[in-house]
Amino acid sequence: MTPHTIFFIGKPGCGKGTQAKLLSEATGWPVIGTSDGLREIAKGDTAVGHKLLATMNAGELVPSYFPMYVFLKAVFALKEDSSVIFDGFNRKVQEAELIIDSLRWIGRPFSVFHLHVPDEEVHTRIEKRKKIEGRADDDRVHKRLEEYYANTEATLDVFRKARVLVEVHGVGKPEDIAAEIRTDLKI
Repeated sequence: MTPHTIFFIGKPGCGKGTQAKLLSEATGWPVIGTSDGLREIAKGDTAVGHKLLATMNAGELVPSYFPMYVFLKAVFALKEDSSVIFDGFNRKVQEAELIIDSLRWIGRPFSVFHLHVPDEEVHTRIEKRKKIEGRADDDRVHKRLEEYYANTEATLDVFRKARVLVEVHGVGKPEDIAAEIRTDLKI
């Protein structure tokens, strides 16, 4: 069986983490998240850890080499026949290019699911999540949306040109969106 390599991309609060979790529950595939890897680095009592934490808490995108370090470390450890879900690794053009180059070089097929959600919905979801989870970066929703428009929108074009982007309407019941994604994956 061909392994699946799945990425989720979209605005903050669009449901990337939720869809990664639902797909993992349905398939048993592990989820590797940029935030988890970055938070692990940021826990370190080092100059890099402190700077990384401050950058993330400000709602700013970290330099590309951080998520790419986490991504490449995970890819290098993948077994040839294992499937995996990546959450949050592809927010800048250079990250998208590295993903495409590295996975094509090893001959690993992949899909990038873009969860499209209007800005108003992002604000509503993040306010709700802030009350539940209390994430520090959720206080910076405007900054995070600015980062999205400044960086991630161009990334969509890179994936579109590579013919790996799958557009998904991200508003609705999470279970319905998850079913649409599984249908597209034919699983």
